[in-house]
Amino acid sequence: MIPFKTVTLCDKPWVDELVFAENSPSADYNFGNIYIWDKHYRQLIARCGDRMLTKLRYEGQPAFVFPIGSGPLRPAIEALRAFAAERGYPLVLRGVTPAHMLHLNAEYPDRFRFAPERDNWDYLYLAEKLASYAGKALHGKKNHCNRFEAENEWEFRPLSYELIPGCLDMLDVWSEENSERLDKSVAFEHDAIVRAFAAYEWLGLEGGVLFADGKIVGFSLGEMCSADTFDVHFEKAQIDLNGAYPMVCRELTRMLMARHPGLVYINREDDMGLESLRQSKQSYKPIGMVEKYIARWNDD
Repeated sequence: MIPFKTVTLCDKPWVDELVFAENSPSADYNFGNIYIWDKHYRQLIARCGDRMLTKLRYEGQPAFVFPIGSGPLRPAIEALRAFAAERGYPLVLRGVTPAHMLHLNAEYPDRFRFAPERDNWDYLYLAEKLASYAGKALHGKKNHCNRFEAENEWEFRPLSYELIPGCLDMLDVWSEENSERLDKSVAFEHDAIVRAFAAYEWLGLEGGVLFADGKIVGFSLGEMCSADTFDVHFEKAQIDLNGAYPMVCRELTRMLMARHPGLVYINREDDMGLESLRQSKQSYKPIGMVEKYIARWNDD
């Protein structure tokens, strides 16, 4: 039986090895996301050859994640099938990309049924566009930044442990001021942000903090999820301060491009099916989506 275990920081080296062997722009697989959202999804992980097996609870139901990594896929799927059968679970794989669908169909023709999970599709952007807001489509974002720069004495600093307490204070104020309009899932997000800050350096996260007139008014953090893609886990800014959000996005991207010469894409993750968040993410003009599907084993 699969030796599933809870996620600890000690697992990062071998998980990172498989994540970068997968080299996917998806936000679902990188170690930071697995670790910081563990309280919400109750994830268990195990290694099967050169692939990672992940069990989780999604909307109260047991499920698995597509076995990322390299090497033969069939042993990993067969291990999951046996585990699911022994526990009486249906074999359901989440986070399945179009490339994964092709792989599953090649190994198991007509054995999986696929359904899109549109609310979980990631928004993918060109880093060079977010770093400049060049072009007519992003002219509004550029104007907001110009106004912010004109009205504030500002700076953007790399996120460090010394700045985390101030970010947490800002997060508490942000959560309180926006509690009425926020989805209930924001409580889990708050826990995930706190968990990310607590293990910031051990997780290898990168981020930045926006100051206006000496006060923290925004922050963002995430990690590289493939050779050319950075995954933004969280981005918060003072809503009533014009231009704060576009500034955080722009300045983080500029910082990352200076650090990672091979950076091409920014993954700003999914919209959770929230219309306001969907509109916000679309306003930054993604070049595409990282599509994700549910794969269900078909016994018929």
